Amino acid sequence: MRFWKMNGAGNDFVILNNLEERLSPEDFPRLAKTLCERRLSIGADGLMVVDAPARDGDFRMWFYNSDGSPGEMCGNGARCVCRYGYENGLAGERQRVETPAGIVTGERIDRRSYRVRLNDPTTIDLQRVIEVDGRPWECAYVELGNPGLPHTVVAYPGLRDADENALRELGRAFRWHKSFPKGANVNFYELTGADTVYERTFERGVEDFTYACGTGTASVAAVLTLRGMVSGHDFRADMTGGTLHMDVERDGDTITGLFLTGPTNIVATGEVRDETLFP
Repeated sequence: MRFWKMNGAGNDFVILNNLEERLSPEDFPRLAKTLCERRLSIGADGLMVVDAPARDGDFRMWFYNSDGSPGEMCGNGARCVCRYGYENGLAGERQRVETPAGIVTGERIDRRSYRVRLNDPTTIDLQRVIEVDGRPWECAYVELGNPGLPHTVVAYPGLRDADENALRELGRAFRWHKSFPKGANVNFYELTGADTVYERTFERGVEDFTYACGTGTASVAAVLTLRGMVSGHDFRADMTGGTLHMDVERDGDTITGLFLTGPTNIVATGEVRDETLFP
């Protein structure tokens, strides 16, 4: 079974081509859980399976988190899979990718940089108060696409110097909070300049911080733009794995476009011979 290993700003993925492999969708969760296990297999934040389009896309992208759970969409994954599609002749320099959350369009900027238009928000609640361990936290809640990919956005002063274990426990508490029936990806941010933030995302399905999160960055950018805290033009998010850029289009209080630009990296290509899967 052939694979690619890619990352987008450190958010890493294993990619399988089901146009060639002809795997059953029933196998995808087990493949994700096995192949994404670090040290025991290839290791990644998630698995992406490229498949035949069902509608008018160039191809379809199935996404599974490292714990085997399905994801509605993945922003950095979409950028990586657009490069995969281009380099494997599945699409041209502009791509239409079918995802469970809807169509995502992509554009090749140069060899390593790709820009994608993410799913529009279907839910934005700019003001929520969540109680964690007796302390109220102000946050916002966003869902991208339909079915919506859930994100909460939380200001955290001094984020760069925050205690990692304490921040992880707070992220876990938000992720499983009863206020979020579907769970939530938790995006902590600190404004560090004009249209610039430092961001950490605790991802649902990975159950830990990832090096970057594209849809998380989009959610932060959308919330801060609607609050009037940033312009939404060339919004920059610095994260552990690198930097992502967002452009937000709006019509009054409605977000009409979210455009994510950032790097891609082909780490390895090869053949899966994992004896856990192929004894």
